[in-house]
Amino acid sequence: MAEGEISTAAILVIGDEILSGRTKDRNIGYIADRLTGAGIDLMEVRIVSDVRADIVAALNALRARYTYVFTTGGIGPTHDDITADSVAAAFDVPIDVDERAVKTMLERYEKADLTEARLRMARIPQGAELIANPVSKAPGFHIGNVFVMAGVPAIMQAMMDDVVPRLKGGQTMHSQSIEAGMGEGAVAQKLSELQDAFPDVSIGSYPYQRDGKFHTSLVLRGRDTARLDEAARQLHSILADIRSGKPD
Repeated sequence: MAEGEISTAAILVIGDEILSGRTKDRNIGYIADRLTGAGIDLMEVRIVSDVRADIVAALNALRARYTYVFTTGGIGPTHDDITADSVAAAFDVPIDVDERAVKTMLERYEKADLTEARLRMARIPQGAELIANPVSKAPGFHIGNVFVMAGVPAIMQAMMDDVVPRLKGGQTMHSQSIEAGMGEGAVAQKLSELQDAFPDVSIGSYPYQRDGKFHTSLVLRGRDTARLDEAARQLHSILADIRSGKPD
């Protein structure tokens, strides 16, 4: 990666159970935290159903646009676990039972217990590298810029421990939070002007209500700490002027 280049990422969540509301996603926030810590910007999250054509289309769109793509879900032993086959189709490579995956699964199962259903979890696209799964041993895999992981949160989190060292991140994103002490509308115009002056600093405005009053939490994010500090200093000055009623 060239110096100064920013690594970007997308998450593709796969599963009818997420879309129907039967299962609540607990993976997006965790992956986002790990990526932020690695200096990688998460730019997009998509959720698709267990339909091969939809998975292939979404994956091809995301992997062409971002540095990394992380998928969760659909690599279990049942008939509707079709993520591995869909990834193979997206990369136009064969898929079959991988002896490396079988070897890791034998650390948990007796050979006689590796049923046809369980062996589905050992099917890996040709050319992929395995992602270790210390929890249940059925591995994920990494092919191109795509990392394919389980949907079960405990397993996915364990897999991320193997994934993160493979990633090439950039400069860490820093943040500062400032309580405005007023409603969002009172500061909106000045925030817009400040954002124009600091295009390299992301300025987020998050309103909330407490004790019957409106408040706003302002979050500034940036890689250059000097620019971030200067934007925060100017924001504090803007808020002080608004509170004192000082005219523009």
